[in-house]
Amino acid sequence: MTDTTPWDAYLNDADRAVLEKGRFGRRMGFGGNAAVIVIDAQRYMVGAPGDDAQWPSSCGDIGRKAVGAIATLVTAAQAAKVPCFFTRFELAADGSDIGVYGRKRDLLDSPHWCLAGTLGAQLVPELTPSAGDVVFVKKKPSGFHGTPLLGYLIDRHIDTVIIVGGATSNCIRATVFDASSYNFRTIVPHEAVFDRIPVSHAISLFDMDRQFADVVPLQEVLNYFDVGTNATAHL
Repeated sequence: MTDTTPWDAYLNDADRAVLEKGRFGRRMGFGGNAAVIVIDAQRYMVGAPGDDAQWPSSCGDIGRKAVGAIATLVTAAQAAKVPCFFTRFELAADGSDIGVYGRKRDLLDSPHWCLAGTLGAQLVPELTPSAGDVVFVKKKPSGFHGTPLLGYLIDRHIDTVIIVGGATSNCIRATVFDASSYNFRTIVPHEAVFDRIPVSHAISLFDMDRQFADVVPLQEVLNYFDVGTNATAHL
């Protein structure tokens, strides 16, 4: 960990001493075969410039800026033949599949939220899955829970997952922890994830980097693609 991390402003000297003593935050690095997992980069998550009031879950300009970074990364991945997996979080309009989430938040009857079949549930237009990429729906925070993602990764002999999207403190965090639990090398380019609340974003990145993932600059991932390590990735 360095003094240029997104969470550095939230740590004091005592915190840094704990990290040093426990030898937290070492680098795991990239493996030999990567995949990109794009979590919930949907219209309801980023809203629209000048119109965020209509989008109850919008992350606003923060989310839209991250979408630009995600699009850059996805384009580079596709050029390098790195498979990309896109999740979409969506709920039935009658709330029949909302589960425990409905005990913490009301079901919102809005085309600008994440209801199935609405504008809000669509992927942002900046992202275009290519041949060989996979798009699937999830119903829980983690991209692994109740989805075919793990099987897809095993089939393609993936050892490294690069996780982007939103929100950092919810679905990104849950997906990162599951990826680590399955022993994937887990990489999070911090410019390509976003959240509604800055402190949640920063501390979630800190927690991931401390023990479960490498939180790195976007350029580090782009450099990895340029090396050509994944030119023979299994599609």
